[in-house]
Amino acid sequence: MFVIIKGAGDLASGIALRLHHVGFKIAMTEIALPLAVRRTVCFSQAVYEGSARVEDVTAVLVKDEEGMRAAFAQKQIALFIDPAADIVRRFKPNAVVDAIMAKKNLGTSINDAPVVVGIGPGFTAGADCHAVIETKRGHTLGRVITAGSALPNTGIPGDIGGYTVERLLRAPADGVFEAKAEIGDLVKKGDAVAAVRTDGEALPIYAEIDGILRGLLPSGIAVSKGLKAGDIDPRCERFHCFTVSDKALSIAGGVLEAILSYLPVP
Repeated sequence: MFVIIKGAGDLASGIALRLHHVGFKIAMTEIALPLAVRRTVCFSQAVYEGSARVEDVTAVLVKDEEGMRAAFAQKQIALFIDPAADIVRRFKPNAVVDAIMAKKNLGTSINDAPVVVGIGPGFTAGADCHAVIETKRGHTLGRVITAGSALPNTGIPGDIGGYTVERLLRAPADGVFEAKAEIGDLVKKGDAVAAVRTDGEALPIYAEIDGILRGLLPSGIAVSKGLKAGDIDPRCERFHCFTVSDKALSIAGGVLEAILSYLPVP
């Protein structure tokens, strides 16, 4: 079974990992300059490095169908730089999963494939996709919605260890990002873990809580004011920095259920 996943961030990568594990052939699409924070668990890193490994699965950057088939032959995921997801029309997959996480539909249609799944807010099951998967942490996380939409976006990150907005690092201005620490480092409240260089001045980004850096943009990336640039996990489990999250795996389970509900199992 062939599935195209739009987006290759942390949630999309968790979906790809789980579907790959059960034998699906996976192609993913990304923009030319991904801004994933949880880089250690994002197949989007293949855009910069040519390949990316998440847990036990590798994705490789490809340009055409020949490259995609070569990746599949090596039991790898194929990643295209394809912001408009033109490969959906070219390759006609069994299923399309929109995991861009834009909080709105950027062009996915229920007619794109025999089964189309939207991840999170912005999609309506029965209108622009066959099923929507709930992404809000809580009792309904990962549930398959076959009529209606996911819960609306509140703009507030999910609670982890008693913290929400405090977990996130955001760019204080437009400029160029400079990392002062690495993913997996323990940090303390008040530590300058990164900076944004603008007009010759380096504006520091301080940790607001104690924890472990679970995500951080790489140095040299152009950022805009307010952009999410990092993620601190107060649970301080280094293992969490390099493995797909419980949230991503729950959502992936919902995607698998949705696909198998609409397509005949061989």
